[in-house]
Amino acid sequence: MENNKDHITTKKDLEKQIIAVLKTIFDPEIPVDIYELGLIYEIKVSDDFDVEVVMTLTSPSCPVAESMPSEVEQKVAGIWNVKSAKITLVWEPVWTKDMMSEEAMLELGFL
Repeated sequence: MENNKDHITTKKDLEKQIIAVLKTIFDPEIPVDIYELGLIYEIKVSDDFDVEVVMTLTSPSCPVAESMPSEVEQKVAGIWNVKSAKITLVWEPVWTKDMMSEEAMLELGFL
């Protein structure tokens, strides 16, 4: 895929597009996307449009512990203008349901 920086002119624009893509990835056991679940801790975009997504999973024994980070990496890398994508999986801070958005809490009946 050829990079063309005319389509996304700022890191902020690219970050918005990354978030939109992350909202298409769902935890298979929970009907909420990984962004609204609070699994994405940080999105770093360099001046050259190299992207690092710092994320966690609901638990280390999550059934998608191996496949989800690679799915995130593939989808982020496929975004126009992303030069490279790296996923950093962390376990600190530990994910809790308090990290979910109001939208996710409402969807899951916590509000």
